[in-house]
Amino acid sequence: MPRIATRIILLAFIVVSGAPVFFSEAIASEKTCSYEVAVWNVPARKVMEVRRVSHPYSELAEEELDHETGCTVCSEDQVTISLPSSADFRICRKIAPEISDILRRLIEDGVPILSIRGYQVVRSRGGIDDNGNRKMLSNHSFGTALDINRERNGLYDNCIMFGPECRLVLGGHWRPGVPGTLLKNGPVVRAMKAIGFRWGGEIKGRQKDFMHFSLTGY
Repeated sequence: MPRIATRIILLAFIVVSGAPVFFSEAIASEKTCSYEVAVWNVPARKVMEVRRVSHPYSELAEEELDHETGCTVCSEDQVTISLPSSADFRICRKIAPEISDILRRLIEDGVPILSIRGYQVVRSRGGIDDNGNRKMLSNHSFGTALDINRERNGLYDNCIMFGPECRLVLGGHWRPGVPGTLLKNGPVVRAMKAIGFRWGGEIKGRQKDFMHFSLTGY
């Protein structure tokens, strides 16, 4: 099992009377959970609304907690990582140390890390309501996903296998050979997969998300 996944399992759960219970210091001290959530509209292909949420940790809903990692949508559970070659980004505190170490080593080795997007609470998965809005929170919402070099590794649909029929939805065109492009056998993909992340360029189905890495699924 990858190192980061093993550590998360050990940290995320304790057993009380034989039942798994999520443990959080923040819940124990009744801190406030706060975040802004956006909603992705499929027909418009853009965010249509953003609202502010704030409540005690003891009132976390099922959808606000990723049980596999113990990460939440709460901004209080995220930390900021600063890298020399890209803008700051935020990620779940439980996985931040190893992510920071991996990315810094890649940069030291001369690998182009141009931009990174981490924590962002958005409903961009699952079914669609009557207004064309997605219903489910993305993995970015828990700080367990990263988009790396978005400007050179786009999200495509109609793309069972990459080719001319693939339609670019977000980000820049994916052009193998261009510096910053992420490849299956490239250093970024290998390093991220080694610690348990999955790469969006290997999604099975009609989408390929070449910028995207997620710890708990696409």
